[in-house]
Amino acid sequence: MKLNKIKNYDAPRGPVVLAIMDGVGIGKFPEGDMVAKATKPNLDWLKANAVYTTLKAHGTAVGMPSDEDMGNSEVGHNAIGAGRVFSQGASLVENAINSRALFEGATWNELLDHVIKHGTQLHFLGLLSDGNVHSHIRHLVAMVKEARARGVKKVRLHTLLDGRDVPPTSALVYLDEIEQVLKELSTDGHDYAIASGGGRQKITMDRYEADWNMVKVGWETHFKGQGRMFPSARAAVEALRAENPSVIDQDLPPFVIERGGKPLATLQKNDSVILYNFRGDRALEMCRTFEHEEFSKFDRGPKPEVLFAGMMEYDGDTHTPKKYLVSPPAIDATLGEYMVKNGVNLLAVSETQKYGHVTYFFNGNRSGKFSDTLEDYVEIKSDRVPFEERPWMKAAEITDVVLDSIAANKHRFIRINYPNGDMVGHTGDPLAVEISVEATDLSIGRLMKAVAKAGGILIATADHGNADEMFEVKKGQLVLDANGQPKPKTSHSLNPVPCYIWDPSGKAKVRLSRHTNLGISSLAATCLALLGFEPPKEYDPSIVDVG
Repeated sequence: MKLNKIKNYDAPRGPVVLAIMDGVGIGKFPEGDMVAKATKPNLDWLKANAVYTTLKAHGTAVGMPSDEDMGNSEVGHNAIGAGRVFSQGASLVENAINSRALFEGATWNELLDHVIKHGTQLHFLGLLSDGNVHSHIRHLVAMVKEARARGVKKVRLHTLLDGRDVPPTSALVYLDEIEQVLKELSTDGHDYAIASGGGRQKITMDRYEADWNMVKVGWETHFKGQGRMFPSARAAVEALRAENPSVIDQDLPPFVIERGGKPLATLQKNDSVILYNFRGDRALEMCRTFEHEEFSKFDRGPKPEVLFAGMMEYDGDTHTPKKYLVSPPAIDATLGEYMVKNGVNLLAVSETQKYGHVTYFFNGNRSGKFSDTLEDYVEIKSDRVPFEERPWMKAAEITDVVLDSIAANKHRFIRINYPNGDMVGHTGDPLAVEISVEATDLSIGRLMKAVAKAGGILIATADHGNADEMFEVKKGQLVLDANGQPKPKTSHSLNPVPCYIWDPSGKAKVRLSRHTNLGISSLAATCLALLGFEPPKEYDPSIVDVG
């Protein structure tokens, strides 16, 4: 994997710093564009004085099925780190269902044969929406119908409410859709029903071990039947909304569905369980809860005597989960691997909420380092508070780590994720989002001073849009609520993202390349070129020429 050096090019004296401003896109409408509204003198200066372009960050440009699909942090960091586009989970699962490869696979048949043989329950756990970021309701419907065709008698759904990758209070749309399907399938002795649920930010879908209590509550709700009981999922959502009128779907409390005064479902010996989310970061902890013999994160009890599978293998290094329905993208020859094979020492840093994105996802869904001696990974612990209450998050602390590295001349390449625009963007609070962008800009300004002093090069860009579109828009018009106010948007946008490349010394002679219509996957070749390496031929072309 040795790379050739670019002839007649002197690599920068200081580091190349890649700052990923998560969720900071380029909006199309002034209303709700908190990136445009924010006071951001540093980014404005870079746009006027640095090399500037825009990049695609959604749809087929990041491996999603179509250009109607949002980008997200997982596929965004995969694309940036891989240097080219791989078909992602949404596409792979869609193809596996349409071709019936999923239903002809060994794991699917093993799980169904098991419950048919023992007369036990088949559980489906996952996010219920069509956001296509972690899951798609279409995949769930297809699997439930196939289970009925195979003769599975009892199916129980554990539905996590979205309101993050879809409109913030859209849960009943998806619940009504799946309830109709279950009703149609529950004939001739078949019993298909929703058994539990709750908001995705309250239960089950924690990531990076930020809050194991979310998983604990999810485990107790879904599989022990412990919690507040309701006659139906619709009744639960309606009651919880009435009690918490300002709370959006992702933050609704957990609920258990009862029948005859008892939980509709608890986990029983010889059940089968499918975690049908295809994205890994918010699935790994539940996988560990099912699969680890020794488990100490909470009082799980003995390892369940069930068959468990995930939609995909979420971690190829640890082979988690052990059983899965669809093979993940085989991402190889990533930017990080090329760098260490060519002697580049590097730093990856973010706070907990996005730490896995600049490590695991950036490295092609690989949890370990390529080199213990050449790579340093730093995680700043995220605050456990609502993001809208602290929109600056840990941007200052992340920047502190980077400034220390630059001052010590410790790393040739530094990659950063500032989560603010994305994590705060998902709250739907425009003022907080505006502040989050300003906090990011302030950090970019601090980086600029350090990079200039060290003789380095700064790349500031994003992995997808979010903060740039905080109100729902249809056919170019704002969507208004019953009170005539703009309807909040908490999901990602389909907008392009900015890319600023700044060489304060001017020695690199950075200029836009002849290639146009590029996506964020071209950032890998760009980083290598700025370091003085000819990018590998399989990589998407560099954004700039140098020398």
